Amino acid sequence: MAAPKFAPAPAVNEPRSYASPPVVPDSWTPDRPTDLIGFQPVGDQLGYQGPDQGFAIKIANGFRDRLRLQPGEHAADVITGCLGIGLRRASMFSRAPVVHDLTIAFTIWGYLDGSAPVELVADRTQRFSGLGHGHYTEGRSLVDMVPEATLRMTPEQVTAAFPARWRELVGLAGLAG
Repeated sequence: MAAPKFAPAPAVNEPRSYASPPVVPDSWTPDRPTDLIGFQPVGDQLGYQGPDQGFAIKIANGFRDRLRLQPGEHAADVITGCLGIGLRRASMFSRAPVVHDLTIAFTIWGYLDGSAPVELVADRTQRFSGLGHGHYTEGRSLVDMVPEATLRMTPEQVTAAFPARWRELVGLAGLAG
């Protein structure tokens, strides 16, 4: 801000230079009760942390028009359930979510294929029901049931395995069907 003409000013302003503060504070240490030491905790219902996870919502909503839903299925439930699976896959690789994470999630549950097996449709309709309305525990269970081996596959490998191996892909391989 300019000074008014009547304000006194020295003829020669002193040039500024860096000056150290009189006291240097101690180093920061994680000593508060809620500070984490090491990595994020791992366990039931804790989820999978990763960077820029909110972007996955935009990616997942891009699939909305491609979803092959059956009567009784709702896009909000499907997107919420597959979103968690995609985020888990992204966090396994310590990166932000990409379209391939969600492609795998939608593919293993048969939402991108019009010829999903009847048994799969019946199972997924029950498992995904209500997830779009904040059913966290059910959503976590759905995400946790998908085997890590499935999430480490490429989208091409998943597409090649579906629908013949759908039980294995979603984590129901040991169950009768």
